[in-house]
Amino acid sequence: MEFHLDGRSGVAPYLQLIHQVRQGLRLGVLEEGDQLPTVKEVAAGLAINPNTVLKAYRELEYQGLVAARPGIGTFVTGKLGGASLAAHAPLRRDLRRWLTKARRAGLDDESIEALFQSTFRSAAEEDIA
Repeated sequence: MEFHLDGRSGVAPYLQLIHQVRQGLRLGVLEEGDQLPTVKEVAAGLAINPNTVLKAYRELEYQGLVAARPGIGTFVTGKLGGASLAAHAPLRRDLRRWLTKARRAGLDDESIEALFQSTFRSAAEEDIA
């Protein structure tokens, strides 16, 4: 797994790392037994303080998703519930079609993301009501 940070997101770097691990688990990119990159590798690759990476890994450990093995590394130990990965493929195809339509309509990446986020939030609010 290779981490990345979005400095414009307004989200703390350690939270971005946590989100990426959780997303990897949900999408099947990470599975139980997989080893995460070392703190040193992540810190060097992202040019951030190693304590930031440690904070993220500790929180993931607290959530029961990873376990640190001193001298060996940090390994995925948990799963996240949700729809089966088989359900993702047709949804991914539909989403790709939608993205193509959005780009043809002249929307840039930021506009697409804003539209998705606002629609996602309003749909979630409707589900609650």
